[in-house]
Amino acid sequence: MGETADRLDDVIDALERAAAQLRSGELSVDAAATLVEDCAALAGEASQELEQRARMGADEHAPAQEPLL
Repeated sequence: MGETADRLDDVIDALERAAAQLRSGELSVDAAATLVEDCAALAGEASQELEQRARMGADEHAPAQEPLL
């Protein structure tokens, strides 16, 4: 899960940088619109990473528990 965690951290960092740029008010309307589109794509990537983590966790049930049927 290390690579997945690293990728998710990268996506979070990129979203935080984008948010700071948008809050700064220094972007043109077109640049801000492009950045918002980029953020939507990054949010999709984050969603995929989280879903992958959830699937990995579901495959590894707790040792003292039996999987539900």
